[in-house]
Amino acid sequence: MKFEFDKITDRKNTNAIKYDLAKARGKPEDALSLWVADMDFPTAPCIQKALSEKALHGIYGYSRPDERYYSAIKKWFRDRHDFTVESEWILNTPGVVFAIASAIKAFSKEGDAVLVQKPVYYPFFNTIKNLGRKVVNSPLVYSDGHYEINFEDFEKKIVSEDVKIFILCSPHNPGGRVWKKEELKKISEICLKHKVLVISDEIHSDIVFGNNRHTVYGNLSKEALDNSIICTSPSKSFNLAGLQFSNIFVVNPTLRNLLQKEIEKTGYDEPSLMGIVAATAAYSEGGEWFDEAKKYIWDNILFAEKYISERSPKIKVVKPEGSYLLWLDFSKFDLTDEEINHRILQKAKVWLDNGTMFGAEGEKFQRINCATPRETLKTALERICTEFKE
Repeated sequence: MKFEFDKITDRKNTNAIKYDLAKARGKPEDALSLWVADMDFPTAPCIQKALSEKALHGIYGYSRPDERYYSAIKKWFRDRHDFTVESEWILNTPGVVFAIASAIKAFSKEGDAVLVQKPVYYPFFNTIKNLGRKVVNSPLVYSDGHYEINFEDFEKKIVSEDVKIFILCSPHNPGGRVWKKEELKKISEICLKHKVLVISDEIHSDIVFGNNRHTVYGNLSKEALDNSIICTSPSKSFNLAGLQFSNIFVVNPTLRNLLQKEIEKTGYDEPSLMGIVAATAAYSEGGEWFDEAKKYIWDNILFAEKYISERSPKIKVVKPEGSYLLWLDFSKFDLTDEEINHRILQKAKVWLDNGTMFGAEGEKFQRINCATPRETLKTALERICTEFKE
């Protein structure tokens, strides 16, 4: 490989949530951290160079994206996702969750129902609750290491609960599903039929493996594009979460204007200068680095699957079709969820995301981040498999 991913970079004492908050959150300080969904790799050299040059310029005033950003992002989504983006569709926010929260406020009122599919990224339902809306769950169906959508339940819940908004996780976190176009079409048909707005979180859309293909929700049909808010960001693909910058695509001018007004109400409507610089460099020059990083991560996933199957086969690996997150099923052990979590954290000394964070459907699961040097991943797996060797 042209780029170095095996090198272990010390992230302690760098203000990293992943490494510097163990004591504050009641976790063992010597636990190996593979929970937060960011990479342990330095970002692409082209991004580092662009940020360094901007830092040396010395002026960090109010900033807006320019034509270099718009040209780069349009080319990235055209070439990588066969999706045509117009500059006027794009709103920039500090993050995808910020955009989701703003959209919930813009397009629903307190007490309204918002649907999610658990187990799912927990800020979805936490945000819904915090904004005084009602969480409606249409659980995904889990069978033999694979998740499917229960379309009958999905539509039934929409009708019975008078759902106003559906938050789609595509690709899915933590289950790793890359939804087929046919599955997304069914979702779109149901939501259009019942006038349900779709917020599609596509933050992991670049990180898709094998023959799987991510379908941008807006590529389903003109009607789907007009009835959706598509949330993207370079943060997962290029390890830029701390730079607070996302690209939100809203083609419908009425929806876009309402969302823009809601964003402005927060008083936080100027994008991060360094976020603009990083995103522009990523989308214009970072493709080669990203492709190698994705291959390295996929090899990590295959390594983890093989390692676990040989040393602790009772742990079921839910092999991801997308994202760098591995979902581990410990249900074959005669242990409670609390016992599993205790043994991983306190005995194996590995800090993962406990599955119940993603909803009750995540009971007896754990989420591990594979975007890390292989030696780090191997150490974590060795600790876990030694503790669960029976």
